[in-house]
Amino acid sequence: MLGGLTACGHRHTQAGEPLSAEQYAQKRDKLVDRVAGRLDLSEDQKKRLGTLGDKLYEQRTALIGASKDPRSELKGLVAGDKFDATRAQALITEKTTLLQTRSPEVLAALADFYNSLNPTQQQKVRDHLDGRHGWWHRG
Repeated sequence: MLGGLTACGHRHTQAGEPLSAEQYAQKRDKLVDRVAGRLDLSEDQKKRLGTLGDKLYEQRTALIGASKDPRSELKGLVAGDKFDATRAQALITEKTTLLQTRSPEVLAALADFYNSLNPTQQQKVRDHLDGRHGWWHRG
């Protein structure tokens, strides 16, 4: 479930271009509907799952930053004859700080959604995590 929502924000439209907020919202809504059908979610639970997806998307967007081509930063580290270790460490520090800053919001949204599930729904999530997930599996 968490991976699926993350994937919604990760898919690219074309040539490495990230999804727009509108494109993400469409994909998120489809995923929420699919999960809602599998877990028999109430409208309130669907809203909480959508909020979790939004928090994950916000975190991912912040991690990418303003760059149109986030890979260009990585390419820049090896563009010269020496690896730019100073810039690499700065990138790691920047991304780690973002994760530390935004993770509490993501965890709170995850806890809010999971805690809203009834015991049967929670068991379905645990079964999925244990690999007994034929209902989410593609293949």
